[in-house]
Amino acid sequence: MSKIRTRFAPSPTGYMHVGNLRTAIFEYLVAKHNDGDFILRIEDTDQTRKIEGAIDFIYNTLKLCNINIDEGPNNSGEYGPYIQSERLPIYQKYAEELVKMGKAYYCFCTEDRLEKLRKEAEENKVAFLYDGHCKKLSQEEIDERIKNGEKYVIRQLMPKEGVSVYNDLVYGEIKVENKLLEDQILLKSDGYPTYNFANVIDDHLMGITHVIRGNEYIMATPKYNLLYDAFGWEKPTYIHVSMVLGEDGQKLSKRNGDASFMDLYNDGYIPEAIVNYLVMLGWSPETNEEIFTMDELIKIFDPKRISKSPSVFDIKKLNWINAHYIKKLSIDELLKITVPHLKNAYDLKDKTDEWIKELVSIYQNHISYGKEIVEVTDLFFKNEKELDQECKDFMNQEGIDNTIKVFTSEIEKIEDWTKENINSAIMNTKEKANAKGKMLYMPIRIKVSYQMHGPELPDTIHLLGKETVLNRLQK
Repeated sequence: MSKIRTRFAPSPTGYMHVGNLRTAIFEYLVAKHNDGDFILRIEDTDQTRKIEGAIDFIYNTLKLCNINIDEGPNNSGEYGPYIQSERLPIYQKYAEELVKMGKAYYCFCTEDRLEKLRKEAEENKVAFLYDGHCKKLSQEEIDERIKNGEKYVIRQLMPKEGVSVYNDLVYGEIKVENKLLEDQILLKSDGYPTYNFANVIDDHLMGITHVIRGNEYIMATPKYNLLYDAFGWEKPTYIHVSMVLGEDGQKLSKRNGDASFMDLYNDGYIPEAIVNYLVMLGWSPETNEEIFTMDELIKIFDPKRISKSPSVFDIKKLNWINAHYIKKLSIDELLKITVPHLKNAYDLKDKTDEWIKELVSIYQNHISYGKEIVEVTDLFFKNEKELDQECKDFMNQEGIDNTIKVFTSEIEKIEDWTKENINSAIMNTKEKANAKGKMLYMPIRIKVSYQMHGPELPDTIHLLGKETVLNRLQK
């Protein structure tokens, strides 16, 4: 068996959205599970969408996700170049070969003519398919029109009868009627290949054995296979994966403003957690486990367990997985993903590094991503906060005023502001106010922090400081 080789082939158009990243992860796992190679190829045939610096950006994103590129534009192997715009003579050569074999033809149809055909198809409520107008041109006429400088494209000649059949690792046997296959453009008039043509040529020349891509290409795959057949090349194994949908049921995309990997990363999500979550989005292991390292995923990944159904990007589930990773961070790692957000939201000039460190530390088990530190710690930076109805109802109970009065007196007595002394004040209040459990802790917490839940109460009170705590208790 030849070495497994997969490829990730994004367009250099900026941030990588999570659906695209999930495909890259699947491709990486298929390759590495079999000790194979993972190749990065840049598909920049649409030059209008190209963004400067995007290739480095893709490298950095994959590196953050612990996805190691074996070959690509920045670390070339023997199959380069790895950028499609640098491979134009290759596509020209193979397109011309197909014409000579009678498997493709020159098409001189103008955009006006094609637009007219599209309108007719729309009026007749049928799918637009090019009518093959130029496939019967004589060689003399073709030569004359090229000589006269007429623009042309090269189209693939499709069979119009019978059925094309192939096997997909996820969806099984796929059948497509050949009459539904359009004579697709292989080479555009500007000399650039179409996505469909360049993929086949590059996949073959780069020795790609497994093609993993979105299931929107399922019905187009016979076109690819006809190209493989025309050249007498071995076809790759196809693995089509279902779409990732947003919570609104629409396909995730950068254009819809959906979160990209870098948006999540900049909000303080951990790359390993994002990878872990995306793998579980449309794939399941044999066990009920949900938390995996990259090495564990490489060991157990089986593409046959990829689901046929669309997956919904559920931010709550991502938060749950990310919180698991946050709990394991060292304090220094935790500070890196939280403090920038605190600095951006609040004035920390009068806060010591030790105070900030303690604040972040006591919330380690209370946040699911870095930026969340801002909303859960606002009680330390805002002197006034409206209580929610649940808090108001609780504070209206009998005996609570006395508990607060006794606790205020105990806090006033503290000279050395330590957690131990604060805890003693709480215990003294328990005895003197005859309050225990929820009726002891909850009134104090609501009064000093404006909320019913949070970190250990002595930790919160200690960080707030004696003056702030007394001001809130006496209001």
